[in-house]
Amino acid sequence: MLDGQVAWITGAGSGIGRAGALELAAAGARVALSGRRAEQLEQVAAEIAASGGKAEMFALDVADRSAVAAAAAEILDRCGPVDILVNSAGINVPNRFWKTLTPESFDQVVAVNLNGALYCTHAVLPAMRARRSGLVINISSWAGRFESYLTGPAYNASKHAMVAMTLSLTDEECVNGIRGCVICPGEVATPILRHRPKPPSPEEVARMLQPEDLGRTIRFVAEMPAHVCVNEIVISPTWNRFFMGGKDVARG
Repeated sequence: MLDGQVAWITGAGSGIGRAGALELAAAGARVALSGRRAEQLEQVAAEIAASGGKAEMFALDVADRSAVAAAAAEILDRCGPVDILVNSAGINVPNRFWKTLTPESFDQVVAVNLNGALYCTHAVLPAMRARRSGLVINISSWAGRFESYLTGPAYNASKHAMVAMTLSLTDEECVNGIRGCVICPGEVATPILRHRPKPPSPEEVARMLQPEDLGRTIRFVAEMPAHVCVNEIVISPTWNRFFMGGKDVARG
């Protein structure tokens, strides 16, 4: 259980972030929900409250460095020091392949997926070091561990970099009791699928990992004792289309 701990989840309004927030709150953590859409955060906070949990909301675009610093200070003031940070905010763009990708789109994806995770981690590290305890869970992707045509160069680069960043965090900060874990899921049925050039069919979505699967994975990592570091988890649906292919993931 996570009674008395504070967990900050980015991208908490939907998908993996929402599922992780619900699970960490159910485990007893006080959760700080951040995301760009206040109405979604309100819905998640209401779900947590209805189940007897505690949640605070912080509207935030993690790509904004100064806004992240301000949000981290507000979380510290309202909730206390962050024990668990889950960097789940992530995006991709429809025009993601080399033939259509623009430098501006590349920057947009990296700004959220990679820089945003760095900003949030950097903001919580001083208090974690002072307490000699802390856990950072970064949500990368199958495309962050293996080559993937489907997700495009910007997403792939940002998610590969997130894996490297997580390992370097543990490498440096394990002496301060700080653990990093990177989770690399295959296809997950989240709203980001709507931004694919060819959205998958309902039948294919039903075979994918569901957000709740990742919520339970996040909780599993968070509930490990402090002397245990789960460095990396690669998780996929049994029906793994990165192996099998599919009509909407074929090269075009």
